[in-house]
Amino acid sequence: MTDLTASAPKLAPPPIAFDRAPFFVSAAMLLVGFALITLLVDLRQGTLFLIGGGLGVALYHGSFGFTGGWRRMVVERRGRGMRAQMLTIGVAALAMIPLVAAGNIGGQPMVGAMAPVGVSVLLGAAMFGLGMQLGGGCGSGTLFTVGGGSARMLVTLVFFIVGALVGTAHLPFWLEQPALPAVSIGAELGVGFAVAATVAGLALVALITAVIEKRVHGDIEREPVPKSGDWSWIWRGPWPLVGAGLVLALLNIATLLLAGHPWSITYGFGLWGAKIAQAVGIDVASWEFWTWPAQAQALNSSVLADSVSVMDFGLVLGAAVAAAVAGKFAPKAKLPLGSLLAAVVGGLLMGYGARLSFGCNIGALFSGIATGSLHGWLWFAAAFVGSIGGIALRPVFGLDGFAKK
Repeated sequence: MTDLTASAPKLAPPPIAFDRAPFFVSAAMLLVGFALITLLVDLRQGTLFLIGGGLGVALYHGSFGFTGGWRRMVVERRGRGMRAQMLTIGVAALAMIPLVAAGNIGGQPMVGAMAPVGVSVLLGAAMFGLGMQLGGGCGSGTLFTVGGGSARMLVTLVFFIVGALVGTAHLPFWLEQPALPAVSIGAELGVGFAVAATVAGLALVALITAVIEKRVHGDIEREPVPKSGDWSWIWRGPWPLVGAGLVLALLNIATLLLAGHPWSITYGFGLWGAKIAQAVGIDVASWEFWTWPAQAQALNSSVLADSVSVMDFGLVLGAAVAAAVAGKFAPKAKLPLGSLLAAVVGGLLMGYGARLSFGCNIGALFSGIATGSLHGWLWFAAAFVGSIGGIALRPVFGLDGFAKK
């Protein structure tokens, strides 16, 4: 006789999704890349490649992109993403401003992301902000989504490179426009005041987003908390934004200590574009930008000798590993015409704008502010205004704009 009071048999948990082929390929490329770069260049360069991989994992699992966070603030009046960004920059600034002020740690020079404050930054950052809303990602966002298998973002990246190359041709002209010299807040105010002023400025931005959000919604969106006892989120995601941001801050500090400069993204794009152009017969070596000593050396050396490039390569592969482990590596080739055009226009604007403004959301905003560069704050303001314009233009390309979905 059947015992109707017996407990129902427990079903086996669903198998963990795991994209084996993408995982083994991307993980093997990470390991081989580290070995090759270490052999051909040095261990320091190989380690920077792995740090790039770690950045890719954190960006992917946290979906940590400036583009979406800014759009949510503008469209939905939800500022959780922007507050996580401000916290990330603030944590990095606590270490990076003093490190840059020290000038030298263990024989390794410490150089901040300093740049002139002028028309070039103002215009370039506004262009970048507009472009990132059309392209669908910022500098870091473009790379980690390419690593995750996005065909659309691959289009954005290609034209990002084209725009960056054109920007190198025009930068000397823009540098002749009105500008103040690079201003280091640490040098002007002293380390203590510079750190305090930077943290206070970031906290003010976070507070403004919270006030706006509470007025509109009556509450503040809380950070999701992983389920108690379930640690699979560590390798499958999603990571809390704050947690991902803290990892990014620590890895940026590690980059400064190891490379002597903070994390950057877009310099590599211009260099790749120049090398490709040179390979097809375009005499970029005669362009003024590429005659400057540091740029000429980069152009005439292996791309593996460029720390920004190897970190970019590592970032893409790290994101690919994270996507594969999470079972979310999903290349999609179908692109509506409007979305394709937006990717092209957005990529061109971001590439050109990043070159004019000495970086993107990482090199200019994150690393700029975190190392005490005044131009980082100007970049932030101009890019945010440009981003609002980009959101307004998204419907022209069949993308969601100010309308909520």
